[in-house]
Amino acid sequence: MMALCLLLSTLMACSRQDAGLSTQELAAIGRLIYHNECNGEEACLTAWNQGEEFASLGIGHFIWYPADTPRNFDESFPALLRFMHTAGVTMPAWLATNPEAPCPWPSRQVFLKAQNSPKMIELRLFLARTMQKQAEFMAKRLENALPRILAVAPASRHEHIRRQFRRVADSPMGMYALMDYVNFKGEGVKASERYHGQGWGLLQVLEEMRGENKGPPAIRDFARTARRILVRRIRNSPPERNEERWLPGWTQRLQTYVEASRHPEAAAG
Repeated sequence: MMALCLLLSTLMACSRQDAGLSTQELAAIGRLIYHNECNGEEACLTAWNQGEEFASLGIGHFIWYPADTPRNFDESFPALLRFMHTAGVTMPAWLATNPEAPCPWPSRQVFLKAQNSPKMIELRLFLARTMQKQAEFMAKRLENALPRILAVAPASRHEHIRRQFRRVADSPMGMYALMDYVNFKGEGVKASERYHGQGWGLLQVLEEMRGENKGPPAIRDFARTARRILVRRIRNSPPERNEERWLPGWTQRLQTYVEASRHPEAAAG
């Protein structure tokens, strides 16, 4: 908890109101997301959660599917590799050869058994040394999120969605909240990311927000609405997935947005 408070203080101390992020801000957001996903533990950079059909890699737990697995959720790890390739980042040869290749470990059981294999260790070291680039990738994803959302939302909802997005983005710690949630639960634009036709991504949260004020009220509204959306997801989810077990962690994650927004005085340094 102490480490998380220090990270929040660092980010708030360099917080700005514009949409751009400095290198320092981006690094701080990346560390916060790393804390959310991995509690800051390097071993967690290569994970495969029980009950899921994919590996979760890096500070953002980017999804990587094995071959011949239905891709119901946005597969973000190959997109990260493409981003790094374009940026000229040196990657392990087996990744650089074909960034579009499927996850080489076909199941969670095989993946866990390989945790100390040379290939897995090389992957983990690569992810540990490229945290800044992973944060840049997440920022780029957020930059593209609003156009993607508006492309699928009814035209009659565009003004409302833009207004709610700006409420959050223009608030202290708002960029952290938006970046984290898009990385955490996606844009909400894919038809496959639905249970009973209802999604749980950023689109759905923005649609259901109702407030007008910026600042801490906007962040509270965002976190409160997101939790309601995630409770609905659990209610709609297949019982065998037992998604209710994730709600305490999801709630705690959303609460970090609120806690950060409660201390605007820290922005003065």
